[in-house]
Amino acid sequence: MSKIAAGEVALRDDRKKTQWTEQVDSFMLAPVPVTNELYYAILQQSIEPYVLPGAPVVEVSWDEAIFFCNLFSRHSGLQEYYSMNGGNHVDCNLDANGYRLPTEAEWQYACKAGTTGYRYGELDDIAWYRDNAEGKVQEAGSKQPNAWGLHDMLGNVWEWCWDLYDVNVYGTYRVFRGGSWAEEARGCGATCRRRSHPTFRIDDLGFRVARSF
Repeated sequence: MSKIAAGEVALRDDRKKTQWTEQVDSFMLAPVPVTNELYYAILQQSIEPYVLPGAPVVEVSWDEAIFFCNLFSRHSGLQEYYSMNGGNHVDCNLDANGYRLPTEAEWQYACKAGTTGYRYGELDDIAWYRDNAEGKVQEAGSKQPNAWGLHDMLGNVWEWCWDLYDVNVYGTYRVFRGGSWAEEARGCGATCRRRSHPTFRIDDLGFRVARSF
């Protein structure tokens, strides 16, 4: 896990034409998305022969990512961050040291790594996307990292965040960030936001884990 120092990040919603600033406390973030190898090892399941072990896991819903975080925490001897209270309701134990999804503010702050532009480097150097990924997910960490040592923050797979998107309009929809191997260049940027239902799965959507200090 990479240690991310506290700071401030400016977010925006292009759909609603709004902007806001959030303070980000120090936290830890995995340098790559959760890979097939890690995901299936924690779930104690076998990887299919056609699946690349070192590639980010995909076809994982937000609900399944939350479940994995708790399972990974138990496996690592850490306190579970999430508790399920029936139905789709998930509570957070803010004092827990276990694995969790990053918040949207944490994700964007870590992605930008002190830079001010839409991307932290030249797209072909830092990201797998539609023009260079050969139509499939690629090995995690095989492109250049940002200044804080984080790989694949843009491209390869979209990444689930904790946050609800817009409760009044979209109800339980959750945010995902970062672009993917199937995305056009314009969709691979630090401020690009997407959303879907927490049960949604697709072949270019994964996640990475965070921890609080």
